[in-house]
Amino acid sequence: MPSFLEKIFEGLERSKDRVVLREVRGKQFVSVSGGELLELVQRARAWLRACGIHPGERCGMLGANSIRWVAIDLALMAENIPVVPLYARQISKEIAGMLKDCQPRLLLTDDAALCDGAAAAWADAGTGDIEFPQRALFDEVAHGSQFALAPLKPLARSDDDLLTVIYTSGTSGEPKGVCLNIGNVDHMTGCTGERLNQLMGASSEPDRIFLYAPLNFAASWMLMLSALLRESVLTLSTDLNKLADEIRLSAPHYFLNVPTLLERVKRGVEDAVAKRNAAIRALYGRARKAWEHEHGGQKRGFDGLWLALGRKLIFDRVKSRFGQNLRALVCGSAPLAPETQLFFLMLGIPVLQAYGLTETTALCTLDDPRVPPEPGYVGTAIAGVEMKLGENDEILVRGPNIFPGYWNRPEETARVLRDGWFHTGDQGEVNARGNWRIIGRIKNLLVLNTGHKFAPEPIEDTLVQLLPGAQQAVLVGNARSYVCALVTGPVKPSAVQAAIETVNLQLPHYRQIRNFAVIPTAFSAENGLLTAMGKLRREAINAQCAREIEAMYERKAHA
Repeated sequence: MPSFLEKIFEGLERSKDRVVLREVRGKQFVSVSGGELLELVQRARAWLRACGIHPGERCGMLGANSIRWVAIDLALMAENIPVVPLYARQISKEIAGMLKDCQPRLLLTDDAALCDGAAAAWADAGTGDIEFPQRALFDEVAHGSQFALAPLKPLARSDDDLLTVIYTSGTSGEPKGVCLNIGNVDHMTGCTGERLNQLMGASSEPDRIFLYAPLNFAASWMLMLSALLRESVLTLSTDLNKLADEIRLSAPHYFLNVPTLLERVKRGVEDAVAKRNAAIRALYGRARKAWEHEHGGQKRGFDGLWLALGRKLIFDRVKSRFGQNLRALVCGSAPLAPETQLFFLMLGIPVLQAYGLTETTALCTLDDPRVPPEPGYVGTAIAGVEMKLGENDEILVRGPNIFPGYWNRPEETARVLRDGWFHTGDQGEVNARGNWRIIGRIKNLLVLNTGHKFAPEPIEDTLVQLLPGAQQAVLVGNARSYVCALVTGPVKPSAVQAAIETVNLQLPHYRQIRNFAVIPTAFSAENGLLTAMGKLRREAINAQCAREIEAMYERKAHA
């Protein structure tokens, strides 16, 4: 049976005269057909052979999403060279640490300055006898014409052969290299293809897919491979500052999201409505109530009228910002607030939630597009994947999507892979429909000195929902007798106090927030307090905000 890579090449050959991949450049597209992409792949393979890198030797890739990235990635896989994708916006010290860990033979990049920064950080840290890898620019690899084109067929390989080493975000420590093999990706591309078939139905036109998340993330990479396996046009974002314009221009049927973007859209719409005249504000409120009644099966007298007006004058206009083709949004990386999922459903946009880790080849669950999504849940387990709850309600997973181990970390591998089950470190629950809900990370559990334990994420999410100006909320309280909160962003203390009082009404005494501190500067990847995907680095936050945390407890103690 052909591998996913052989199927991709066969599909590109069939689509040799059709656009399959493009970049947004301002108001225009830079595009390649299936045939042009195959030629770029063949040129890159010829360059790799000429430079003397052998199957099994690793190659790092450092750069922004681009046509060249995709071509070189495919070329490396076809030559049996494991790919180590790296994030262009990651700090140089972290990039250097990953390179030291996996020691690639080559480092390919689209920006020489990125390599220079990583090399400087490498030298500063001291490397002993290990030299910084040989480097080359994407242009040199993908567009070199001095070599004869390499053959099209990928080199033979088995399901167990290493395909890529993708580094985790390092939310609770040093990033680890997750090894994924051919068998993992073959299974997962089949599963994603099945879900996408369910979403698109008997469509006669190519899927239009937009991608803004970096290709060094497992979920983005899997979406790219799935797009190339289907009859699709995949559009790559090139400017996150113009994301709204790029989405509208590319007019996708679906695209992958993180909760932060969807929360920002919801907040932007609500802020815009709040600035409109009284008639529009009143219409929005009545239309929203009418939708809630209808959605809850309690339709009332004039609900139909208000909902029709709301759709025509507000909801449909918001939806049109995503282009005329949108069928669904796919959301992963963190749980999405139920209120946000319902907001998009009100606009006529289903949000399909997914759950997975790099170690599970990006996915464990995904909402079935044929079934109305259940807000707050992330869908059912995908085909061939088993899931159950272990100690402390930890989610355990097994199946052909589970990675074989971490790069050069046998003890870490043995800790998470036990008796055939992968221990995710996530706390969850499953309902009678088989839908899973993610509560939080086991490592993030707050353990008070009273003996109480709980996941902080649901409370943090609620607090941010109640504070439009807040960027993040972080609960602290390990080894303390009560809980406090750090809130970032341009928010007034009075607003934070009011939100906390609202939250506390719904909580048992030991989870209630007793004090808070406002930190004007938001946590970010640049200041080392968020991962590249926007997840909190709690240990780093606790260390950097130690003074504010101590002050909260001192103030409360003397109050």
